[in-house]
Amino acid sequence: MKGFGVHTSMWTMSWDAEGAARAIAAAKGSGMDFIEIALLDPASTDAALGRRLLEQADLPAVCSLGLPEPVWASKNPEGAVDFLKLAIEKAAGLGAEALSGVTYGGIGERSGAPPTETELSNVARALEEAARCAKAAGLLFGIEPVNRYETHLINTAAQGVAMIERIGAENMFLHLDTYHMNIEEKGAGNGILHGREHLRYIHLSESDRGTPGEGTCDWDEIFATLSAIGFKGGLAMESFINMPPEIAFGLSVWRPVAESADHVIDQGLPFLRGKARQYGLIE
Repeated sequence: MKGFGVHTSMWTMSWDAEGAARAIAAAKGSGMDFIEIALLDPASTDAALGRRLLEQADLPAVCSLGLPEPVWASKNPEGAVDFLKLAIEKAAGLGAEALSGVTYGGIGERSGAPPTETELSNVARALEEAARCAKAAGLLFGIEPVNRYETHLINTAAQGVAMIERIGAENMFLHLDTYHMNIEEKGAGNGILHGREHLRYIHLSESDRGTPGEGTCDWDEIFATLSAIGFKGGLAMESFINMPPEIAFGLSVWRPVAESADHVIDQGLPFLRGKARQYGLIE
């Protein structure tokens, strides 16, 4: 997890043969250092095919997901572990370096109240077992805090750090996202500082999930703070252009966030690379 990457949502949310080939070719053609695969349905993932395509393109991968409602860890930790074990098996089969995302729950999981100790204990139990399995498979295992409208469980960097330190697994890391930080943190820089000891991956996503540089995220604050902490992890551009209805529902995205994937790549990617270069994060 190093350099610039891109989430497959730029081109597809279906990791079938056609979607995989399209996303890998587009990511490689855009000069990406790695690709982040949305592993939403691990059972249907052809890991051998994906690995072959990735190796042919010489493109490293990271996998990410959210848990489906029947196996939300807060209510069904055993089911969450079973789902995550399969995802870990598929991620390892793809040759990925890590599995991350909303590994602790669902996108759109809200109880209507703050998280209870029972819910957090269930989450911790599931994540501890999943992290152990990921380590055995040679994978890093991340958790991504997301905003209050998508979950009531882990919204801030500080909450993510608290869960990681509660579990104490050496292969666990914090995965931040500028879209969510723009809502939840008292300044994105403070979120990065709170997470600095565990931060290894960050989604670079605009305030409206559209084209970076065309919203309200304070990119100078974000990149200056990453530079200040000596960040060496993965910088993954994320913009939701292609989403199935169930994912759009969980993310509350009801309209196009950018005119096209080409616009995001042609305008947003140079903007982000320019900022990263300005602050010494890439050459």
